Amino acid sequence: MITMLVTYAGDEKTPFDRDHWINLHLPLFRESWGRYGLVSAGGFFPQGDGAGLIAVGIVNFRDEAAMEAALRSPETAQVMADVDIVTAVKPQRNIVKPL
Repeated sequence: MITMLVTYAGDEKTPFDRDHWINLHLPLFRESWGRYGLVSAGGFFPQGDGAGLIAVGIVNFRDEAAMEAALRSPETAQVMADVDIVTAVKPQRNIVKPL
């Protein structure tokens, strides 16, 4: 399995529609990428100072090939367009490979 961490930087003043992200965006990419090998996906909102992060998505794929296929898929355009509804912040992707 390979994990993609999707982070959104900002502070308490950064607009971020939490309800949309939880109830619409997360289900959208689960549905969009499930056929490519998405295993699980979820997210959380850091508490306290959050070290400059306002949201973190944790997206697990079967393997690196599955992740690459999902990101290259036509559905990814819709997933990314939906981010613009949630926030103006551009998410950053970090890949966590198993040891």
